[in-house]
Amino acid sequence: MRVSHRSATVRSLTALAFSLVALTACGGESDGQSVSAAPVTSATPAASDGGTASATPSASASASASAPATPSASASASASVPASGGDEAPVPASSSPDAAPWAGTKQFVQIDDARIAGGRTYLSVRPAQKKAHPQFEAWVIVPGKGPYTEVPMTEDATVLLSVPLGDAKHPASYSQADFVSRLKARSSDEAPTLLGYDVSFDGEGRITRLQSLYTP
Repeated sequence: MRVSHRSATVRSLTALAFSLVALTACGGESDGQSVSAAPVTSATPAASDGGTASATPSASASASASAPATPSASASASASVPASGGDEAPVPASSSPDAAPWAGTKQFVQIDDARIAGGRTYLSVRPAQKKAHPQFEAWVIVPGKGPYTEVPMTEDATVLLSVPLGDAKHPASYSQADFVSRLKARSSDEAPTLLGYDVSFDGEGRITRLQSLYTP
């Protein structure tokens, strides 16, 4: 009887031991699952007290990428707005097409008027054309069109005159003052007579040489 009682007791203890081992194993698996699931649960953004979830890093990056480039926009705006602080700078006279229209060239012109001011001679000129006379040793002047333009002469400009402004058929040298007085002294009867001049301009549009054509 004692042997049977001991055997039953041993079996009961053995069964209890296996039960404890099984329970321990199950508890370990549950703990492992809870630990492995924890990172997934923590990745979910927590709601604030107002019920609005805070922005995730990816959402902030997208918002930053979609934002307009403020520096470039400011630069474009500043480039399109004229600078303040005064009137615009004046345009240099040399940039005007009328400042020196014949600079550095030779032209055949008509002269409508002449004057001396401040020690300098000014002539009102207009481009024209010349053709050889078919019968005489002279030129036929074809008048130009358009307004006359006043241009200055250099102080040392050469003046060569022939008849009718000069005293001879062949050109001779005269002073600028003499040329102006002879041109202005022409009577109204002589005014219709067409006169032409070969003139040379320097790089600033000033006349450096003037020669009248012989007109019988």
